Amino acid sequence: MKKTFAVFGLGRFGGTMVKELSDMHIDVIAIDKDEDKVNEYVDCATYAHCADAIDESYLKEIGVRNVDHAFVSFGNDLEASILTSLILKELGVPKVWAKAKNEEHAKVLNKIGVDKVIHPERDVARKITKHITSDKMIDFIELSDTYSMVEIIATKKIKNKTIKKLDLRSKYGCTIIGIQREEDFIISPLLDEVIHEGDTLVIVGKNEEIKRFEKYGV
Repeated sequence: MKKTFAVFGLGRFGGTMVKELSDMHIDVIAIDKDEDKVNEYVDCATYAHCADAIDESYLKEIGVRNVDHAFVSFGNDLEASILTSLILKELGVPKVWAKAKNEEHAKVLNKIGVDKVIHPERDVARKITKHITSDKMIDFIELSDTYSMVEIIATKKIKNKTIKKLDLRSKYGCTIIGIQREEDFIISPLLDEVIHEGDTLVIVGKNEEIKRFEKYGV
């Protein structure tokens, strides 16, 4: 069943999200009280509405309660962010994610039951830090506060070893879920799969264990 998304606030973050969802051919409702911003996304959003996001009756009218996932992305208007998120939760939207400006804002969003609080600047800073402090890690996705998925380049230290021989699960608590080898991508590789130097290993595990593997294992 096709899902529908709603994005509240069409600044750089929200606007980019609308474009990305549209490029993926996903139905997306774009909402902002700034008419110029709304007009900018009329052609790519499934529906674009110039409206005050805290007008609950209007949100009901345009069918927001029927969306599967809502993103609240207001800039400095913390009141609108909090009230919109609260209204969406009360309307029964299954997933409500909201962008936080600071830690205090995040605390309030968590208190009112937002499903996920996004810290764009902090998250980007973490990702960049992972890149600049490692010559092996080429991508990093934080799955939770304790778990991540990373892409690590296989060095000559582990070349010609099988996944079974590496035994990452018992040694480091990590799991290889995929291998990118030139143009080929191997999903859920078997234990007898041999690692080649230069392979990109897609690994899931606890953050501290991934760091330990990167430092000592690869």
